[in-house]
Amino acid sequence: MARSAMTFEQAAEDVQSLPERPDNDTLLRLYALYKQGSEGDVRGDKPGFFDFVGTAKYEAWSKLKGMPRDIAQQEYIDLVARLKG
Repeated sequence: MARSAMTFEQAAEDVQSLPERPDNDTLLRLYALYKQGSEGDVRGDKPGFFDFVGTAKYEAWSKLKGMPRDIAQQEYIDLVARLKG
């Protein structure tokens, strides 16, 4: 598991230097997978109605509820690898 965590953290660093900015849906998927992989199931209250970005992030993360952290981390790693080309 330690090796997987290092790869996950490396992917988190690599996402900052992608050759192109991903579309919004992909950005939300990256966010949700990262949060699920690092913190587990979504916690806290859903942001207010006028916080569109916060609400979108919360909803994307909440869709992954119950996904094991190691699966979320691997999906995040795989997605970043595809985006890197």
